[in-house]
Amino acid sequence: MNIADRLRLVHGSTVLTGREEIIPYMRDASYFSGKLPDAVIIPGSTGEVAEIMRICNEMKVQVTTRGGGSSLTGSPVPISGGVVISMARMNRIIETKPSDSYVVAEPGVRLDDLNRELGKIGFFYPPDPASSMAATVGGTISTNAGGLRAATYGTTKEWILGLEVVLPTGEVIETGGRTLKRSKGYDLTALMAGSEGTLGIITRAILKIWPLPEATGRIMAYFREIAPAGRAIAELKTRGIVPYVAEFMDRLSLESIRIAKGLEFPDEAQYLLLIDVASTVESLDRVMDRAAGIVRTFDPISIATTRNREEMERMYEARKGLYSSALSQRDSPDEYVVIGDVVVPASGLPDTLEGIREEAKRFSLKVVLFGHIGDGNVHANIFANLSREDVRKNVDGFQMSIAGIALDHGGSVSAEHGIGLEKKDLLKLELEKRGSSYTIDLMRKIKSAFDPNGILNRGKIFD
Repeated sequence: MNIADRLRLVHGSTVLTGREEIIPYMRDASYFSGKLPDAVIIPGSTGEVAEIMRICNEMKVQVTTRGGGSSLTGSPVPISGGVVISMARMNRIIETKPSDSYVVAEPGVRLDDLNRELGKIGFFYPPDPASSMAATVGGTISTNAGGLRAATYGTTKEWILGLEVVLPTGEVIETGGRTLKRSKGYDLTALMAGSEGTLGIITRAILKIWPLPEATGRIMAYFREIAPAGRAIAELKTRGIVPYVAEFMDRLSLESIRIAKGLEFPDEAQYLLLIDVASTVESLDRVMDRAAGIVRTFDPISIATTRNREEMERMYEARKGLYSSALSQRDSPDEYVVIGDVVVPASGLPDTLEGIREEAKRFSLKVVLFGHIGDGNVHANIFANLSREDVRKNVDGFQMSIAGIALDHGGSVSAEHGIGLEKKDLLKLELEKRGSSYTIDLMRKIKSAFDPNGILNRGKIFD
């Protein structure tokens, strides 16, 4: 009996084997494409996932887990075919308890849907990747996603209290719990964050939630250079003002959203600094005036403030949609968009951006730069026709080069997109540079302890 026939015996699950049904599962939102899976199975419960894993482990069939498919590094791409487990049906919000600051959700819940429900009771779940419309609870835990609010609230790992996980052998474990603090040995909850589906399959998550800010306002300042914008953010933090959101966009980013969204900006502007501040209703004007006054001392071309929700939401959605808007900057439809994602201490951002700009020229690549200036996270959208070998070599060289720049400034090769298929060599570079190459060997030993037959998402993070 083949694997598809065995999986059809799992009560309650949906099994897809038709070519037209399973082709979409070969890719994520990156430029990587995997092999056609033997089957795609869509379970509806933890028990079904456990039975699926027992079968696949017994038959030693490769398994790849898929959330919303919004990964940008190839994490859910099935490079060995095998079985893809889609968590799309496990999309329930099980329990919400604001008095204890948590929500319990299944892995297929989309972040925007989760926050719509939490918003009805005045709470929210802070991790906020640009793909939140499609990104799921399970997928964002697996990649330790960040987002626009990370400068204040950190990345996903700061907001996970506990998990239910199905191991590759079919056992079900629970990690963490419903309390805001605990100390009980190795933190397996934290280990799952960023593991990219290589250690187990998350089937339930207990997530910390937070009250929505009473009021928010926005400062938009345009600059000719990025350095003053970076210094402005540093000064705000020094003065005790931590932005709710702090973003930057370069000239090509601004051109992209002008084309896509009709948003205008000063002709001489090369960078936009977008800052949201949050406070009480009574104090917001005072905090905004103080923050805007600090930014003005760094001589922006222009500066504006607003508390208009509709106006703020329009720009917020434009920023979150920048990946798709930037497609307007392609020179031909054959070009892919390869997204670089590095991070440095915020103080090192201006020099890092200048270095990235120089490297883009050296490798003859068109690159759009934007990101989370509050935490030093740079997204470099590289436009490239990857069917050309010379272009592919330039893209790889550029990625390696900007990783080196980030490391030279005390940063990391991956801020919030994970390692996946794309950044395995970059991860090795970082560990070698830090004199910590044994970390990969340790990761392999952890992987072996969780997954003795090596069936779960093989080839991701490391070979």
